[in-house]
Formats: sequence, structure tokens, C-alpha cells
Amino acid sequence: MIRYLTHNQIDTQRWDECITNSPDGIAYVWSWYLNIVHPNWEALVEDDYETVMPLASGKKFGINYLFQPFFTQKFGIFGKKEVPETKIEEFLDAIPSKFKFADIRLKYVNALKGFNGLNGINHRNIELPLNQEYAVLAENYHSNTKRNLAKAKKENLTITEDVEPSVIVELFRKNRGKEIKHWGDKEYDRLLKLIETAKKHNKCLVIGAKNPDNQIVAGAFFIISHNKIVFLFSGSDESNKENHGLTILLDYVIEKFSGSDKILDFEGSDNDGLARFYKGFAGEEKTYQGIRFNRTKGLTKLALKILKRT
Repeated sequence: MIRYLTHNQIDTQRWDECITNSPDGIAYVWSWYLNIVHPNWEALVEDDYETVMPLASGKKFGINYLFQPFFTQKFGIFGKKEVPETKIEEFLDAIPSKFKFADIRLKYVNALKGFNGLNGINHRNIELPLNQEYAVLAENYHSNTKRNLAKAKKENLTITEDVEPSVIVELFRKNRGKEIKHWGDKEYDRLLKLIETAKKHNKCLVIGAKNPDNQIVAGAFFIISHNKIVFLFSGSDESNKENHGLTILLDYVIEKFSGSDKILDFEGSDNDGLARFYKGFAGEEKTYQGIRFNRTKGLTKLALKILKRT
């Protein structure tokens, strides 16, 4: 039986046991991760936490809805065994009727086409299996990536794992962050709390690229869970972008974990420019599905307006 549980009804120990044993578990659904990105997260739970699905809900203008929180690319249904497509449908059917609309992303590929009239939207992701030696992986880089890596090395950039997360966040805020008006102190503070907590759980890699003057010119956060290394966030000095700091950071991670069973998940690849950059490391294009439903009548524009502000 699938039960809907509010936040205070969830047994986080049993929840994390399920995620630990899930063959396709992802970092975003650990209880500690969810507690930070959406403190009042809820869930659908089958039997004694054999299968689970996190829910992030909001309420505006008296309307309850589901959405995808910041710093989570996707959710889904997770079980101690592989979850069949029929189970996915059972969980989606079990979403309480009080949620009038949703815009969420799930870790499946075309599994939900035409299911109950859901509007499915495919999203792009780039992944790189690291199960070969570094020399082989690096040889497969595209020619432009190889050139940019050579430029970074010519700039004498060095990599350090001894960098304060706040330095990387500040780099982002002073550069690309200026264009992202809907991010404020609350979002950046949440990100820093997430990184510090992930470090305590030994699930995080924080690295920076230093120039010869010992200045951090680029930095990145990677979340490591199950067999995935997720490229969660980065910041770089755009006035010195010709030093290709992010290129050398990603190359460092590829070398560090080469020959392992890990997969480098570049995340955030719906953007064409980012997808090209990530594919330069010989990453493979994958898809996952976003779904939308609207149980209201004549409130489609209001639903979209609420989600845009979430």
C-alpha cells in the first residue's frame, strides 16, 4: 500500500535505508539533502519503506502544488530493488488530489508517455562513465577542449581541494550570478549549508583553480553519491575566462576518479552552450522526463505564474 506522509510522519532512518540500497539512488533524495533544499518535504511511501518518492510542495493563493526545488535536478521513485514502470504509474496515481498542479522532473526516459494525460517533457543531461584509464578518457576529449586545457596549463593554474565554499559562491555572485535575479541571500545561504552538510556526510568534493598569484579564479562543488559524481555548482572569474579554469577543474575530477565505476554527471545540460561544453569531454547525452499536470479548471495561467515565482 502506498501512503502519503507529511514531513513529521516520515521515518528518516528507514527512508535513508531505502535510498542506501536503491540500485539507482541519487544524491538529491537523502533525507539530509531534502531537509536543506525543502525543509518541509513530504513523501509517498510503500509498505515498510520498500519504495519511496519525495514530494516538494508549495501553497499560494490557497492552491497546493508540486515543484522541483533549487539544487535538485530530478526526483523519482526509489526502491530497494529496481522499480518497474508499472510502479511508477502507481505512485503517480497516489499523488493526493489536493495538489492541483505540478511541474516536476523524474529520472526516467519516456516511461510515462501518454500516462493519464500527463504532459511529458524530455530534458537533456550529459554523463561521462569514468571506467577507463585517464589517458584514454583524455584522448577522447574534443579538439577544442584539448586546446582549452593546454591554455589553462600554460596559465600555470593549479588545483586545490583546500578552498572555502563561500569563495566559490562569491565568485559566482560577482560574475554570472548578476544575471540571475531570482536568486538572493536565501538561495546562496541554502547552497552553502548544503555543501557544509554534504562534507560532513563525506558526499562532497570542493575544488578551486588558483593562478600564480594564489587567487582562486574558478571553483566547483561536486556531490558524490551511489555511482554518480554530480557537478552541482561552479563559479569563475569571467574577466579571466581565457584561462579556462572550469576546463582544468573538470579535467582534474576526471583524472581523480578515472578507472573507477563512477559516472561524472554534468547536470544542467538543457542549455545548448553548456551541453556543447560538457560534450567536449566526450560526455554522452542522456534524457530524463519532466511531467506537468493541471487539475484546476481555467487556472493554467495562474499555475504557470506561481511556478515561475517558486
